[in-house]
Parts: sequence; C-alpha cells; structure tokens
Amino acid sequence: MNRIKRYLVNRSNFGKLIMIVGLLMAVPILVVPFYPSETNYIPYFLIPSLLSIIAGAVLVIFVKKQDLETNLQNLRAYSHIIVLSVWLYGFIMGAMPFYLSGMLTFPQALFESVSGWTTTGLSVVEVTHAPQIYLFHRSFMQFCGGMGFVMVMIMFVQGKYAMSLFTAEGHPDKLMPNLNRTARTVLIMFLVLLVIGTGLYVIFGMPVFDGVIHAMSALSTGGFSNKVDSIGAYGSVEIEAVTIILMIIGTMNFAVLLHFMKGNLLQVVKVSEVKLLSFLTLAFTSLVGFSIFFEVYHKLGYSLRVALFNVISAISTTGYSTVTYVEWPDHAIGLIIILMIIGGGIGSTAGGLKLSRVVIMQKVVFENFVKRISPSRKVKTLFYVKAQGKVAIDNELVEDTFSFFYLYLIILVIGSILLSASSGFGLLESMFDFSSALGTVGLSVGVVSSASTPFTLYILIIGMILGRLEIFIVLVGIYSGIRWIKKIFSIAFGKAL
Repeated sequence: MNRIKRYLVNRSNFGKLIMIVGLLMAVPILVVPFYPSETNYIPYFLIPSLLSIIAGAVLVIFVKKQDLETNLQNLRAYSHIIVLSVWLYGFIMGAMPFYLSGMLTFPQALFESVSGWTTTGLSVVEVTHAPQIYLFHRSFMQFCGGMGFVMVMIMFVQGKYAMSLFTAEGHPDKLMPNLNRTARTVLIMFLVLLVIGTGLYVIFGMPVFDGVIHAMSALSTGGFSNKVDSIGAYGSVEIEAVTIILMIIGTMNFAVLLHFMKGNLLQVVKVSEVKLLSFLTLAFTSLVGFSIFFEVYHKLGYSLRVALFNVISAISTTGYSTVTYVEWPDHAIGLIIILMIIGGGIGSTAGGLKLSRVVIMQKVVFENFVKRISPSRKVKTLFYVKAQGKVAIDNELVEDTFSFFYLYLIILVIGSILLSASSGFGLLESMFDFSSALGTVGLSVGVVSSASTPFTLYILIIGMILGRLEIFIVLVGIYSGIRWIKKIFSIAFGKAL
C-alpha cells in the first residue's frame, strides 16, 4: 500500500505549481477597488483560488521527505506528466470564473481559458458587455501563460529537479548560470516592459485600464483586447507603433531579449532568428501591402501601414488586428496563413513552428540541393546562430526539427478538415482559423464566435494546447501518463499489465 501511495502522490512540485495557479487566480480581484460595482464577481475568482491553494498545500504537506527521496530519482521521467497536468489544471481553473458566474457555458469558458493561458487570443466573449475584472483576467492569463507555469513557479520555489520541469515546459535556454536567476530575470524584464508599454499607450491616448491589458497581451503575443475592433478601434498610428514594438519584443527569444536590454545590439543582429524575422517582415509587408493596395484600399501608404501591422501580428502570433479580413483577396489571406505557421522565436512567448526551425530546415534543404548539383561530395558542417553563439546543426537536431515539422503539418491538415466539417465554413477559412489556433495567433476570419458549436471549440482547444506545448510535450506527457497508470495497477494487483 505504501508503494501505491508513493506513485499516486504527484510530487510536491505539482502541489507547489497548483498553489501558484491559485495565487494567480486571485490577482484579478485587485481590479475591484477601481470598479466597486463589480464586487459581486469576487467569489467566482476567490473560490477556485482558495481551492487551489488548499489543495496544493495538502499535496506539499502530504509528500513526506522520504517519499520525495524515493521519487526524485524518477522525476525526469514524470516531468512531462507534471507539466501537462498543471497546464490542464490551469485551463480548468481559468475557466471557472466564466462558468460559475453563468457568463459562458463550460465549453465556451474552457475555450476562453485555454485561449488565454496559451496566449492565443481567439475569443467567444462579447467584450463590450464583459465586466472589467473578466477582461483583466483574460489578459493576465496571457501575460503569465507566455512565461509558463513552471517559469513562474521557479521565481518563487527552488528545487533540485527544477531544471527537468523547466526544459519539459519547452524552455531551451538558461539566461543565467542559476535557474532561479533566469526566471527572475525574465520576470523583471517583462514587468519593466509592461510598465513602459502601458505608459506609452497612456501617453498616446489610451485609458490606463486599456493600456494595461493591451500591454500584457502584446508582450505575451496573446492578442486579447477589450475592443471589438482590437487595436483598429483607436485609429492611432502611434498606438499601432507601440503595439508593433511590443509584439516584436514578445516574439524574441528570451536570451535575445536579454542581449537587447543590455544594449548588445551587434550580438542581436547576428542571431539567425532575428535575420529571418527581419527578412520575412520586409518581404511579406511588401507582398501583402501591394496586394491589398490594388484590390482593397487603393491608398499605398495606408495599405503598407495595414500590411506591416498585420504581418507582424501574424508572425509574432499575437493576433491583434487593425482591419477585418472580409475584403482581403484569398492570396493575401494565404500569405498571413504562412506567417502564422512559421511563428516567432523559439523560447519566446510566440507560437508556430518557430523561426529557428525554419532556419534549420532552410539550411539543410539548401545544402542538400548544393550536394546534388556539385561534383564535390565534401561533408560540410552547418551552423546557425543563437543568442549564445554559433550552434552546429547535427543529425539529432535535424531529426527533431523535421519530426516536429511533419507532425505540425499533419495536425494542421487534420484539424482544418475537422474544423470545416464542424463549423460549416470553407476549407480556406477553416485552415486560417485552425492555423491561428495551432500557432497560438488569435486572428480569425469569423469561424470563432459565441455561436460556435462545442465540437468546433474543442477542436480549436486541442489545436491551441498542442501549439503552446509544442506537440511533443503533450504526446510524451500522455505516453508517460499511460505508463504511470499501468505501473500503479501493476503494483496494486501484484503483476505487470
């Protein structure tokens, strides 16, 4: 029986993580003093918050030292389970305020929560009628979700195997020799940028509340807004410029961002992801700009302005928009889909395939072509540049990259077909919105709305989860979970299953 107990207890780390979720759930209550009429919504946030804190404390206390010593040796094997479990737990808790208040049905509430934590930005909430506390809750989920639950936990809790959880959540780099310092550095950077971004928004005419939620969502490349027309509602070039800067910052790898904050600009411009981002921004802004100039707006300056904002919104996977896409030609929408699939920097708050994977595939494919047309068969070592310097592209990296690319495309195709079948929209529209979900972008051509069926929402929920947790984390977590359950049963019944 004691052996079963040790396996059923899901580590004190999980307890600490859900306590953090509980604390984060209580933060939107701080909005109430500024909007006293919304006091009646406090219980809907307080109940899931207190339940999480109590449940987490019980788990931490329940796991005794000897249990930890027995289990720590297997923590690496279960790190994916813990990460996946806490994200799923966060999704459910994030949905509770919407569901308990009766504002949304459970599928809608879960969709909104997943869209928030995964920094996607697709929404079924009617923002013109939503209370301010809920609008803050959505953007705050994005701000925290961009950094990740484990990243947030490490800011406050140190553990011998924290690095296992850190890498299992999809963070490739430590910015500092000490993992705790890495997490605190990221937190400080984002808080400073949040204050600066909010200040700039206010200077250029946004109300303070609007500035806070838009700065949180832009930095996390989330895209939630309290305006139906998103950033376009303000009609301000200055506000669009601030948003563009925040989106670019959000799509940078945390290590690149640290170099930028320190003023190491020469190191920043050498990074392969930065070079590719610059090229794609210039090329696609030109292509989209001239496309909508000739077929929609007929004003070159305005067309390029619209194109620049929406191109950066797509590739950063933020999802803010300044116009609707109803009048856009199909080929312009197709270009935006490509950018949503590519996505931002690996190890950033952005989603998608990630720029570094595209760099690696481009180099491998080009080198393969050169080999085929060259009489020389010399073996050449390929490199790409990260914030830390040159990195060799070895066989393991190539295998990982192309495996991810293959799975991503398979999921994209299947998801788009299922979404088309469930929503009644055409394949192009469905591919746009599923690409948006899988890339955690948040742009939509109308497939997502308060009238969407539960099946449509669940398809998009799966896409958002796979996109934010980078597919393999989910698959490995499910596989490890099945093995974990089998092991419990084998212990309980005294035989292997």
